Amino acid sequence: MQIDLNSDMGESFGAYTIGEDDKIIRYITSANIACGYHAGDPSVMAKTAALAKQHGVGIGAHPGYPDLAGFGRRNLQTFPGEIRNYILYQIGAMSAFAKSAGTSLQHVKPHGALYNFAAKNEEAAQEIIEAVKAFNPELILVTLSGSIFAQMATQAGLRVAQEAFPDRAYLADGQLAPRNMPGAVIHDETAVRERVVKLVKTGKLISIDGKELFLKADTLCIHGDTPGAWKLAKTIRESLEKQGITVAPLSSLPLNT
Repeated sequence: MQIDLNSDMGESFGAYTIGEDDKIIRYITSANIACGYHAGDPSVMAKTAALAKQHGVGIGAHPGYPDLAGFGRRNLQTFPGEIRNYILYQIGAMSAFAKSAGTSLQHVKPHGALYNFAAKNEEAAQEIIEAVKAFNPELILVTLSGSIFAQMATQAGLRVAQEAFPDRAYLADGQLAPRNMPGAVIHDETAVRERVVKLVKTGKLISIDGKELFLKADTLCIHGDTPGAWKLAKTIRESLEKQGITVAPLSSLPLNT
């Protein structure tokens, strides 16, 4: 068994520090780096790309809505084509920083509200797919497991990594529970560890209302802005490896299977 462990990174901005990138980088295999729209700035992008290269971690663009004040977690109304251009702009910037660090872009993972919107909205999903294909159709696109977005991206011929969240609760329909719902974020390390092992081995999780869900997981996400996220990443990686499960970057996994 193989799986990728990813984290959202590079979310500091100017004099403000968010997350502990230098600690969590030791335990993950792919990094989703903010591209300056919801978080991050050029200096942070350059530093984070170099950090990922140093640790042999795959670099991904983490594009979001242009929403620094809301950290990209607010839905924004857009005109047709805007999402495509937002994504293309941010992929291009992150690709440049990956190149300057002596490597190349591995994947694209939309951020926050845009990620959740594309998981259930075909128009948004299509614009993101078009942007990735226009820039480089060999890039891996990370999507919510079982979503319409995952289905559309696969049908469009992209390499798709379906993603699950070990520290987030799910609704019965497979969508992530809203963050304002009690129990939406799981803080108990023992509970997270048990969920991870069960998910990778059986493809099953229990939703927040007790329903059994079947999820395909190519990659697991640890939110880097969560306090102590590096400890959770360490726990998850050690738990997986103790079960004989290989943790490896997306580029080395058999996707779309």
